[in-house]
Amino acid sequence: MSDSPLMVKSKAFALDIIRICNAIHKAKHESILTKQLVRSGTSIGANIREAFYAHGKADFVAKLQIALKECSESEYWLELLIESGYYDDKAILEKCIEVKKLLISSINTAKSKADK
Repeated sequence: MSDSPLMVKSKAFALDIIRICNAIHKAKHESILTKQLVRSGTSIGANIREAFYAHGKADFVAKLQIALKECSESEYWLELLIESGYYDDKAILEKCIEVKKLLISSINTAKSKADK
């Protein structure tokens, strides 16, 4: 379970988000966007971890779909931080999109296996 690329990448993403938001908050005293981003960015991995202990395929897919929603929300907050000039390194946005693609693929795979 802990070797899952989705779990590894989502946890690394959450840690990056925490570091970035702390740095933005200290340097620019911005808190509204960073608080939202910390919530959604760390929730992705938490929901993925929950999915691995799901009560069945439907619960597994539901948890991954929640993680996907949180990932999409994180992407939005990152876009706002970057486009507003609070943060300028787009690499974190690329990591978010990578996690989103992994989630979509995992959801599709789980759904196709559930249909069989």
